[in-house]
Amino acid sequence: MAAQPRPEPQPGQEQAAVEEREAPGRADQQAPGRADPQQAAEHAAVVAELEDRWRRALADLDNLRKRYARELDRERAAERARVAAQWLPVVDDLDRALAHADEDPSAVLEGVRAVRNHALAVLARLGYPRYEEVGVPFDPARHEAVQAVPDAEAAPGTVVEVLRPGYGREDHWLRPAAVAVATAQRQ
Repeated sequence: MAAQPRPEPQPGQEQAAVEEREAPGRADQQAPGRADPQQAAEHAAVVAELEDRWRRALADLDNLRKRYARELDRERAAERARVAAQWLPVVDDLDRALAHADEDPSAVLEGVRAVRNHALAVLARLGYPRYEEVGVPFDPARHEAVQAVPDAEAAPGTVVEVLRPGYGREDHWLRPAAVAVATAQRQ
């Protein structure tokens, strides 16, 4: 049997034949580069939804930052007020001591001691008790060595004198104690 000649393709038919060969079974879909209006609208809707969610998340984050800043300022003010309230009785004691200074000079000394004791109690309640231990090993976390003193009776590296007391605890020091530390005697 002789092969029959193929008919000449009409204009536009050649392109459709090429597309059909490249994507078999997809004759009903749009060619690449041509967007289906319905599909483009669906994609635009999804993009718009994602952009809206992104903008809302950014706005929520900004609101959270502002709320946190307000709460932090409020907490700082409240803590300052609590600490100041703890010191008011100390100021009252000083006023009473000064009021009695003219009547009895020895009362001023007693009043100053009472104020000092009250101030130490306030510091202890705030978590910063006073320490001024002598005869303990030097600890750079708790002590500031300001003098080295040759001492035959104390072991080298021992605190022999507290020049300025320290305040605080193991987890937080307000101020280290200024101390004199024993050194070995030179021969």
